[in-house]
Amino acid sequence: MPVEKITKRSENFSDWYNQVVIAAELADYAPVRGCMVVRPYGWSLWENIQAALDRRFKATGHVNAAFPLLIPMSFLEKEKEHVAGFSPELAIVTIGGGEELEEPLVVRPTSETIVGYMYAKWVKSYRDLPILINQWGNVVRWELRTKLFLRTLEFYWQEGHTAHATEAEAQEETRRMLDVYTDFALNEAAVPVVPGKKTPSERFMGAVDSYTIEAMMGDARALQAGTSHFLGQNFARAFDIQYLDAGNQLQYAWTTSWGLSTRFVGAIIMTHGDDQGLILPPRLAPYQMVIVPIYRNDAEKAMVRPVVERLKGELCEFRLTVDDREGLTPGFKFNDWELRGVPLRIEVGPKDVEKGTVALARRDLPGKVGKSAAPQVGIAQTVRDMLETIQESLFERALAFREANTHAPRDYREFAEVVKNGWALAWWCGDGACEAKIKEETKATARCIPFDQPGGEGRCIVCDRKAGTKVYFARAY
Repeated sequence: MPVEKITKRSENFSDWYNQVVIAAELADYAPVRGCMVVRPYGWSLWENIQAALDRRFKATGHVNAAFPLLIPMSFLEKEKEHVAGFSPELAIVTIGGGEELEEPLVVRPTSETIVGYMYAKWVKSYRDLPILINQWGNVVRWELRTKLFLRTLEFYWQEGHTAHATEAEAQEETRRMLDVYTDFALNEAAVPVVPGKKTPSERFMGAVDSYTIEAMMGDARALQAGTSHFLGQNFARAFDIQYLDAGNQLQYAWTTSWGLSTRFVGAIIMTHGDDQGLILPPRLAPYQMVIVPIYRNDAEKAMVRPVVERLKGELCEFRLTVDDREGLTPGFKFNDWELRGVPLRIEVGPKDVEKGTVALARRDLPGKVGKSAAPQVGIAQTVRDMLETIQESLFERALAFREANTHAPRDYREFAEVVKNGWALAWWCGDGACEAKIKEETKATARCIPFDQPGGEGRCIVCDRKAGTKVYFARAY
């Protein structure tokens, strides 16, 4: 049920977000600090995200598998940079069956190590490559500051792990999967993202190169929405993933990993939501539409119900629900479904039955602006077109917001002001000291080096030395 009043986004974006997640029944707090229970409505949204991604993964030749939740501690210690990066976040099992374990087991924070161990067993010849495997599962990272969906101790995700015979093939795979994430974000979630490369200080622990898609949230902060990593031969050497090439020479494989998590649910909420609650993109929404029958007595109910049932049958290609809850006013139901972000509401009352029409209400447009009448005849095509319009409208609105809140500061003083409430696209000389200065003094971080570069040269926003690269800087989640 809706909360009495949700805090306005403009008053306190963080409170608004938490209240919407709870009130819309996407998730709830678990008894273990930092963990969450994903409720059926939230899980349905995640299932639709899974389906959209899984379809893309399989189209590029990947298959699904499952690897263990528990990993021997010694596995993580084989790749020094990897274990150093994750050490503060590890959950470690030391007792099993009432007895102390000979070797501690780590509850997986990510699966590169266990995958590397298994690939070393499976790969013997160049004919065994490439291996293109994806896993759907959960991981645990002992975060100190948590927020539902965005950063929790336990979260759900997919992690792809591939092994290749050549560096070029692995590099191509890394970029291909980032392109898959970009396509998903743009075309399914209506979230405009910036694809690019992470700076060395921001890359994944143990990777040679990390790539990311960065999204601007409704408070103009950045969210890392998906990542793809070129691991080089680091994990292959640590776990001895070797193969005989066509010339019968022993070679180390080249590996990649890439992942997108339930954090993307948070991205959808914060990109599209408004003061009334969620606004969900039609291609991912658990319900694309809700039919609300309106009647005051049994006689009107007898008129309306058959029409509702017929419409339900005609619209069976869509994900829909009929709100036939008794004892609740139409206004209450309207507010409830607006809170839950259902893209389209179809109202059917006695007058609609007499006229052969329905009333349509778009969630992405406020009040009367989003309402219209449509004939019942041909309703499926009408709805199909309207859902596409809503999908496009959400993307264009989010893109316009990002462009309006992205700036090209002229100097460091202006840069420091810009990143308080927006993104800065600025020249960077490549020196980590300049990047560290920005982080320390402004709390902004280098989000990504976008693939789309202007070319030429500029002056570093920090030190004023020559710079050949522009970088997005922003405060982030």
